Amino acid sequence: MEIAVISGKGGTGKSSISAAFATLGQKVVVADCDVDAANLYLLFNPVHESEEVYISGFKAAIDYSRCKNCGLCTRFCRFDAITFINREVSISETACDGCFLCSRICPEEAISMIPEDKSRMYSGSFRNGKMVYGRLSPGEENSGKLVTLVREKAKQSAKANGLNTIILDGPPGIGCPVIATIAGVDKVVVVTEPTLSGLFDMQRVIELGQKPGREIFAIINKYDLNPEVSRQIEKWCCEMGVILLGKLPFDPNVVEAMVHGKTVVEWAPDSVVSKKIGQIREQILKT
Repeated sequence: MEIAVISGKGGTGKSSISAAFATLGQKVVVADCDVDAANLYLLFNPVHESEEVYISGFKAAIDYSRCKNCGLCTRFCRFDAITFINREVSISETACDGCFLCSRICPEEAISMIPEDKSRMYSGSFRNGKMVYGRLSPGEENSGKLVTLVREKAKQSAKANGLNTIILDGPPGIGCPVIATIAGVDKVVVVTEPTLSGLFDMQRVIELGQKPGREIFAIINKYDLNPEVSRQIEKWCCEMGVILLGKLPFDPNVVEAMVHGKTVVEWAPDSVVSKKIGQIREQILKT
């Protein structure tokens, strides 16, 4: 069973809840699909058993011993990545889209495409099972490809180790990485917060995730900070047929637990929020 935990916006507490799910009960495989800003490894400190290079794309590079500064590449680059600087052709690494056109049209064959190979995918063990996560190098492309590889690796790990549950900690938003996270999963849990932006972004991501046969649930985190908006979220979920699994109160123990490298259910197992998270997890597995 794959359970994707996502949110329409950042800062809702999605990763805190994913981590709590991963340290409750039986061993699981946890996959951090937020490859732009992976952070669960900081909490779980996994033992790395494998490391794989991920090539996210290519960048153009000039061999100045061959270049004649004819300017043909500058005229055809649609991304304005190639310009003349001090009468010399220069390629902007951040503007280059890696389309290969300049390398194909250069009459001197002075431009080559260099693979971007600084991103990595890691897999290994953590204290309650197995973990897989990706880390994109700053500025490298994330179209969902690395997320898909992370999920495939998580499935392989689950099969190899006889683990039945995979928890996917998804990225925020509604872009391609989110779509890659929820594609084909059994259950989607949307974590929101009692703010207007939390409500509107939750609506967008639920519309994105709705599909026949897929179960979508919602959790309101820190609901007691704004009871009025919490009621609006609850009403909307009821009208749209989205199952509201529960409302978690604000609890400083969540932050205190992470400061000590633990999840809230490990740090304060008898707290109200820990007990509610346990109940929610049981409800997800039984539904």
